[in-house]
Amino acid sequence: MARSGLMAHETSQTTAASSADAAASSGRRSGWNKVPEVTVYFWIIKVLCTTVGETAADLLDERAGLGLTGVSVLMSALLAVGLVVQFRTGAYRAGVYWPVVALISVVGTLVSDNLTDTMGVPLETSTTVLAILLAVVFVVWYRRERTLSIHHIDATAREFFYWLAVLCTFALGTAAGDLVSERMDFGHWLSAVLFALLIGAVALAHFALDLDAVWSFWIAYLLTRPLGSSVGDYLSQPTGDGGLGLGAVATSVLFLGVVLGLVMYLAVSRKDVTQPQQAARHAA
Repeated sequence: MARSGLMAHETSQTTAASSADAAASSGRRSGWNKVPEVTVYFWIIKVLCTTVGETAADLLDERAGLGLTGVSVLMSALLAVGLVVQFRTGAYRAGVYWPVVALISVVGTLVSDNLTDTMGVPLETSTTVLAILLAVVFVVWYRRERTLSIHHIDATAREFFYWLAVLCTFALGTAAGDLVSERMDFGHWLSAVLFALLIGAVALAHFALDLDAVWSFWIAYLLTRPLGSSVGDYLSQPTGDGGLGLGAVATSVLFLGVVLGLVMYLAVSRKDVTQPQQAARHAA
C-alpha cells in the first residue's frame, strides 16, 4: 500500500507538471503561478541579485576587457536564453527563475549605463524616461489583464509583462541610485541607508496604513534595486571613493555564493512555492 501510494504521488506530480508545461507552451493559463511566494527569502535573494548585477556589470566591463557594448550583447543573449527556458516551464522553479532575475539585474544595469556612458544621457533625464516607461508598462499590463498582482502570473501575456516590468525596475533603480549617490553626493553608504528607510516606510504603510499590497510590492521591488547597487558599490569600490575596497571580484563571488546556496535550499525545500502548487504537488 505504501509503495502504491508513493507511485500514485509521483504519477500525480509528473502529470501535473506535464499539464502545466503544456499550458505554458500553448500560452493559455495553466493555473500554476510562475513566480515565487513573497517571503523573506524572496527579498534577500532579490537584494543579493541586485548587488551581483551591479558588481558583475562593472567586473565584465572593466576587468574582462569586453567593453560596455560587448558586455551588453553577451548578457542580453544569455538573458534571452534564460527567458526562453523560463517561459517554457509550466510553473515556478527556483533553479530557473532566480538565474533569470540575476541576468536581468545585469542587463537592467547595462541599460542605464549605456544611456549614461555611451549615449551621454543625463541621469536626471534617463531616470525620468525610465520611470515613464515603467508606468506605461503597468498601464498596458493592467488594461489588458486587469491585474498587476504577481500571484496571477499564470499565462504567457502576464509573464511577458511581468518580466518587462522587472527589467524596467532594474534599469530605473540603477539610474535613480546613481542619481542619488553621485549627483546628489550622498555617497554609497548614505544612499543605502536612505533606500532602506524608504523600503521600511513602504512596509509600514502597507501593514499599518493598509497601502494596497500590489503597489506596496512594486514600490519595494523598485527600491531594492538602488539599495542593492548602493551596497554593492560600498563593498566593492576603493576606500578613496567611499567604499570598503573589497573589489568587484570578491563582492560578486561572495554574494553569488549566498544566492546559489539559498536557491538550492528553496529548490529542495519548496518553501517559496505558492500554496495551490504545493497542494497539487502533494495530492495523491
